[in-house]
Amino acid sequence: MSRYKPSVAAAVVIANMIGTGVFTSLGFQLVELQSAPVLLLLWLVGGIAALCGALCYAELGAALPRSGGEYNFLSEIYHPGAGFVSGWISATVGFAAPTALAALTFGSYLGSVIEGASPTVLATGLIVVLTVAHCTSHRGSGSTQWWLTLLKLLLIVGFSGAALLLSSERTETRFVPVTGDGALVASGAFAVALIYVNYAYSGWNAATYISGELENAQSNLPRVLALSTAGVCLAYLLLNYVFLAVAPMDAMTGKVEVGFIAATYAFGESAGRVMGVLLALLLISTVSAMILAGPRVLHRIGEDYRLFSPLARSNRHGIPVAAILCQAAVALVFLWTASFERILVFAGATMALNTFFTVLGLLVLRWREPDLLRPFRVTLYPITPLVYLGLTGWTLWYVVAQRPVEAMLGLGIVASGVVFYLISRHLSREPSQTGRA
Repeated sequence: MSRYKPSVAAAVVIANMIGTGVFTSLGFQLVELQSAPVLLLLWLVGGIAALCGALCYAELGAALPRSGGEYNFLSEIYHPGAGFVSGWISATVGFAAPTALAALTFGSYLGSVIEGASPTVLATGLIVVLTVAHCTSHRGSGSTQWWLTLLKLLLIVGFSGAALLLSSERTETRFVPVTGDGALVASGAFAVALIYVNYAYSGWNAATYISGELENAQSNLPRVLALSTAGVCLAYLLLNYVFLAVAPMDAMTGKVEVGFIAATYAFGESAGRVMGVLLALLLISTVSAMILAGPRVLHRIGEDYRLFSPLARSNRHGIPVAAILCQAAVALVFLWTASFERILVFAGATMALNTFFTVLGLLVLRWREPDLLRPFRVTLYPITPLVYLGLTGWTLWYVVAQRPVEAMLGLGIVASGVVFYLISRHLSREPSQTGRA
């Protein structure tokens, strides 16, 4: 059976990460944090956390190489029920909700340029077209993803360079720390803002969802995860520096389309509208990557639980068509019904909870099975997983304290996963296929 090349896996990681978050969340962060050095530190801290998490997932993915991401890891480390709930989170909040948000952002950017165009209609069309593209074969699916991601990287570099070189005016934004910035870093506002940043970085684990379909997964997966995550961190720092350098903070505060606003200030109204179209094109790759990676979780659940067995159906090329169609349907429901900011916060917090217990599982597995074959071992163990757990735990604590509604929505997703697991446990065969490949 054909498999995805490492370059495709890297494209999936990069495209999953660079999407809605970096082109929308700065506006929400500026509501509480009006300091460029603090904002750039926020993105650096988020990048460090993502890199630590990626290294931890690289060890788990090399030792437990079956596709499915957290669903596979938590089933092995804790209990099949934990894996099921994790897969439930990934399938609903982890991929379907971000797919809807990325598509809606695409529609908003493009709709601001095309008079009379509905962002929701544009977003719906994008999801439908890409769903069809990924229901073909590994070769067709992988090529689609690789070229879209290359386009994304070229547009980011081109936009950043052109904005810095051609902008007729620069803002008076300071990039040197001053008195009071330290207090902002230690504040609850900084911790809650990390949720937006963590959401923007979410996707660093995407390659683990297709590890069972990756060439030489045990050797290629660690390199793909580490290098892709580090590269995206640099891209995020560059983009946010550009946004802050060319557009006034007040113009972006509370706004979703910060990229379009920055482009308008940098290039003028007409050229800014052209850049708005180009930035919208960036999000095609993000939606594509999520439609590619996410359904592998649903596919694994369908293989392991009789209640969801229709999701295990694949076409003659081994593509999980039923799972892809199911996730697309859920994404469309989110698209047509969800509130943008609330979904962003509760999705970010719920996904952070998922990854928190997965990284914690690395410590558990090291203690419980010290002799397990590990083709890759996380760098600076146990400091690396402890850094990730500390930063993520600190953020989740402040979300519960300051955004209780979103926290309860996240817990509701977890609770619904538990309910469906208890129902499926009595209707399914024993989930024996959660063993190691």
